[in-house]
This record gives sequence, C-alpha cells and structure tokens, in this order.
Amino acid sequence: MTERLKALSDAGVSIWLDDLSRERIETGNLAELVTQRHVVGVTTNPTIFASALAKGERYEAQVRELKASGADVDATVFALTTKDVRDACDALKPVYDATDGVDGRVSIEVEPGLAKDTDGTVAMAERLWNEIDRPNLLIKIPATREGLPAIAASIAKGISVNVTLIFSLERYRGVMDAYLYGLEQADAEGRDLSQIHSVASFFISRVDAEVDKRLADDSPLRGKAALANAWLAYAAFQEVFSSDRAKALLAKGARPQRPLWASTGVKDPAYSDTLYVSELVVPGTVNTMPEKTLEAFADHGEVTGDTVTGRASEAQQVIDDLEKQGISYDEVVEQLEVEGLQKFDDSWAELLETVRAELDKG
Repeated sequence: MTERLKALSDAGVSIWLDDLSRERIETGNLAELVTQRHVVGVTTNPTIFASALAKGERYEAQVRELKASGADVDATVFALTTKDVRDACDALKPVYDATDGVDGRVSIEVEPGLAKDTDGTVAMAERLWNEIDRPNLLIKIPATREGLPAIAASIAKGISVNVTLIFSLERYRGVMDAYLYGLEQADAEGRDLSQIHSVASFFISRVDAEVDKRLADDSPLRGKAALANAWLAYAAFQEVFSSDRAKALLAKGARPQRPLWASTGVKDPAYSDTLYVSELVVPGTVNTMPEKTLEAFADHGEVTGDTVTGRASEAQQVIDDLEKQGISYDEVVEQLEVEGLQKFDDSWAELLETVRAELDKG
C-alpha cells in the first residue's frame, strides 16, 4: 500500500500530513508515517489542536503544571501547541537533513485574530519562531492584504513562512512578490538566503464547494473550478520564478517558494476521493493531506505523470465559461477568503474553549 505514495513522491510531490497530536508523536505514529507512508512534513491549525486536546489524555500533566504556575488560557495554548510542534520538528529532523532543508517541515499558525494586523502578525511570527527554535519550522501567515507586508517582514528577518489561505491568483502574485521582496531585504542585511524557506498554500476543495453551489446539477463545469484555479496558480509560479528578479535571488542561494496544495480532502462524495491529489501532480510542489485522503491515495490513487504543467489555457477556459454563466471569479475568491478567516477565528475560539475546559477540571 505504499507503492502509490512512493510513486507520488517519486513524481516530485512532497507528501505532508495535515494533522498533528501528542499521541501521534509519542506513540511513534508520526515517525511511522515518515517511514511507511512517505510523509515528509506536517501542517497544523487550531482545529487540529482542539481535536487533539479534546481527545488526548497526554496533555493532562502539562495542563496541570501550567495551571499550578498560574498560566492563563492564552499562555496555556501557546505552551501546549509550541511543545507539540517542537517535538514534531525533532521527529522530522532526519527528513530535513536528508533533503537539505526542503522537507521535514512543521507549520504552526499565528493567532487568527491577527490576520488584519501586520505588526501583530510579525511580532507573533517572531515569538513563535524563537520559542520553538527549530530550523525546520514554518510560521503560517494568512495571505490577507495586511498579511503580505507581514510575510515580507518575516522573511527579511530570516523566518521561514507557510503562507496560508490563498484563493485568488491576484493575491497569489502578491504573495510571491512579498516573498521575493523579503528575500531582497534579507540579502541586503547579509542573511544566508539558502536557510530561508517558504511555501504558498493554495486552497483547493473550497473553490469547488462554492462554485458548484452556483451551478446546475448537470453542469459540465461542476468540479472543474478548483483544479483550474490551481493550474493557473502553477503557471503564475513558473512565470514569477523564471523572472530575472527571481533568478538573481536564486543565484545567491535562495529557494523557490513552493506551491502547496491545501484543503485537498474532497468535500463532494460524487468526486473521486483522490481527485485533488492525482490531478495536482507536478515536481517541486507539496500536497498536504488529511490522513483519510492519504490512506485513500495509498489504496487506489493513480500517478499518471505531470497533470499540471501546460494546462493554463484549458484552465482559463473554465474560468471564462464560469463568467459566462454569471459566476464571478473575483466574487467567489473574495467570499472564500472572508469565510476562511471566519473559520480560522471559529477554530481558535474552539481551541481556547477546549483549553479553558481542561484548566477548569479539578
């Protein structure tokens, strides 16, 4: 059952797990996924942490210690999540070493309430970076308008960043520009550019979920928008990172900001449960999957070669056809960003409530 995942990895796709818990780390499950399932990275979010805390007895001792020290809810959340991510970074350090820092990465998100606060985001990114203190860490910063300068400032400080919540092609170009600008600033300050890494997380399934709601049940455009958006994003990536500006930085040791396909669990049961993996195979990208999708691909996923490169015209036709149906691309991606930020806020509130309940025990 690992042959299909090996084929995906051999095709140049880095397989990351979109989940983390103390149980996974301490039982050796995470290490096993690395050796048995070709997993080479981990992404987290507040919902993942809330779920782990609600189910996990392994947090109780640390919660008791924090409570005895007088830690409030925010301090407890910070301590619990940074410990898990630090330990996961340590578990993935061999992958980091073997891939020259490209993989073996673990992501942790800045507090969602800072999404519209540039300075607050930079300060929290720096705090998380210093607290976890591992070279294979990525700080997740949302690609809001206010997030773009925070991304640039963090990169300039030598902090590696996972840019999250990207839906629109225009915003993605802004993200790549922020990364390059941050590298230019880092270079001016004499930093080693080869040590600064970034991925840009393009959300997939939510695009289809929103567009399909606006289409007739028998429309041939159903299930086409998300992949079209991703294929266009990859074309933009190729364009930007083959520019003279990018080449000048790459010549100094800088790394490309890899596209990361996020939200790749299929939401519509009518679609193949491996759709957002098999149709997004291209070297030099990351696919972060919930375990259910990972196991589905291990069981019956197909790798048929590069399914992304050269499909920009086909993808643009899908977007144009949607516009003719009265479905505005700009409106859809803007709505998805708003909803995405709200989901982040709701997830954070859930995490705080879960931790508050743990602190209130006894």
